[in-house]
Formats: sequence, structure tokens, C-alpha cells
Amino acid sequence: MSDQHTSDLRFIRIWLVLFMIGLFISGLTAVPLEWGTAWLAEFTANWGDPWTSWTAQTRDAVGYVGAHYPMLFYGTDWLAFAHIVIGLAFIGPYRDPVRNRWVVEWGLWCCLLVLPLAFLWSPVRGIPFFWRCIDASFGVFGAVPLWLVLKRIDKLGITTSE
Repeated sequence: MSDQHTSDLRFIRIWLVLFMIGLFISGLTAVPLEWGTAWLAEFTANWGDPWTSWTAQTRDAVGYVGAHYPMLFYGTDWLAFAHIVIGLAFIGPYRDPVRNRWVVEWGLWCCLLVLPLAFLWSPVRGIPFFWRCIDASFGVFGAVPLWLVLKRIDKLGITTSE
């Protein structure tokens, strides 16, 4: 195995692990909703609008649902589970990047599809524009490392087929 091959494999694996950790963390933030929204409202209390009013309104809504309809949070528990399961799919390209290149392509498509969801569907739910940009950023920031990984996988595939 050449030094370049080893370097490419290391690059791919590091970025895939970071991507997986990002998926796990972002998913798990969906579980402690009451605590998380209360913390966010407190953290942004002095930022002024639109942050202050949006985070306070969100804290109040989540608190109300938690007090009266906690079973609705079961959906966000499944959201967290889905993030973990999706993250685990990247074990395939971690183990054999060339053979499992399609998983990285699929991840890129998922990142792309975050954008229409954030900008087209969230207005129906009353999500303010600045928060839509935050949601959309997950697709953008997720796509960058996956695109870099895909380029290295292509490079690795060429060298392994020679």
C-alpha cells in the first residue's frame, strides 16, 4: 500500500467519523427538547429580536407540549434514532470506501434535499427565515466533507484498479 493510498484512506476515514459524530450529536439534541429550548432561550435572551422572541416562544411552546402532551416528543425520539441509524450507514464507506461509494453519494443527495425542506416547507410551520438558514446550513456543512470524501474515494478507486 502506497503512502498516498494510506493518506487518502486516513483522510476519508477521519471525515466520515466526523460526519457520523455530527449526525449523532444533532440527532441526540432532539431528545432533551424542554431543557434544550429553555437553555437556548436563556442563552439568546440578550441578543434582541428576532432571536430573543423566537427562542422564548419556542421554549414556551415546547414547555406547554411537554406539560400537556409529552407523547408528541416520542416523534423527536424517533428523529434522534433516525440520525443514529443514518450515521451507522457510513460504517460501510469507512470500511471499504470504493465499494461503498454509493453511501457517500446518497449522503450528498440527503444534504441537498435539506435545502428545499428548510426553505419550502418550514414557512408552512411558521419558522422564521433566519432559522430556516440555520436548518439549511446543516445540508451545506454536511455536503462539504462528503464531497471531499467522494473526490478522495474516486482517486482511491483509480489507484486500486491500476
